[in-house]
Amino acid sequence: MPGDLGGTVDVAAHYRGLLASHYSWMLGGDIERVAAQDRQLFEKLELGATSVSGTAVDLGCGPGPQTLALADMGFGTVVGVDTSRELLDELADLAHARPAVRTHHGDLLDALPEMTTPGSVDVVVCMRDTLLHLPEPDAVDLLLTRVASALVAGGTLVLTYRDLTQQLAGTDRFLPVRSDDERIMLCALDYDSPETVTVNDLVHVRTGEGWQLHKSSYPKLRLAPEKLAQRIETAGLTVTHHAPESNGMWTTVASSRQ
Repeated sequence: MPGDLGGTVDVAAHYRGLLASHYSWMLGGDIERVAAQDRQLFEKLELGATSVSGTAVDLGCGPGPQTLALADMGFGTVVGVDTSRELLDELADLAHARPAVRTHHGDLLDALPEMTTPGSVDVVVCMRDTLLHLPEPDAVDLLLTRVASALVAGGTLVLTYRDLTQQLAGTDRFLPVRSDDERIMLCALDYDSPETVTVNDLVHVRTGEGWQLHKSSYPKLRLAPEKLAQRIETAGLTVTHHAPESNGMWTTVASSRQ
C-alpha cells in the first residue's frame, strides 16, 4: 500500500515517510495565514523582541508559521529547527523576504546546545504538540533544563500542546483532521500505556487510478498539563501563563529566573 510504513516508527521517520508531504495542507494550506494567527497569539501573550538583535528559536518548526510570526515581530534572528529537510526547505522558501529567518536541521532536544551559548536566547517556542514528540518524560525534563540554560534573564518559553491523558474510547478515538476533493485525513489513537499514545495517521489521496491510502503510526507522550507545569518550575523557569485554549490545545508560558 502506498505510504504504508509498516507498524509504529519514530517521529522523524513518520514525518519523512508521510506527514511532511501533507503538513501544510493539514494546517489549512495557507502558512502565511497561520503565521498571522500565531502572531496574534504571541501579541496576546505580550511576547516581543526587546531589541533588533533579539534571538528566537522555534523548536519543531515544521513549515514555520510561528517562525515567520516571530520574524515579523522584529526579532533579529529566528532559527527554525526541525528533523524534516522537506519542511525546512518549505520554510526557507516562505521566508525568502525575511532575512532574520535561519533553519537548523536537527533534533529539538539537541538543537539548543548545538547552536547557542548559555544566556543568549530571548525566546524559545515549541508548538503544535512538538513537545509530545519527545521519547519519554525524562527527555522533557532535559529539554526544559536546556531551555532554562539558553534563555537570557527574563527570557520566555512558549509551549502549545494537547492533553492526551484523557483516554478516548470506541469510535471517539477516530479524529477527523481535514478533507477536500483531493485528500481526506483522519487519525486514530491507541492508548498503549499511561505515558504514551500511538497516533495512527491515515491519508487518502485521489489519483488518476482512484483513491490511495497512505498510513503511518508514531508515538506521542501523554503529559498532564499540571504535571508539566511542575516540571517547568523544577527546571528553573517560572510559569506565567497556563491555560487551555478554545481549539483544544493548552498554552503554557514560562520565564527565565537567571
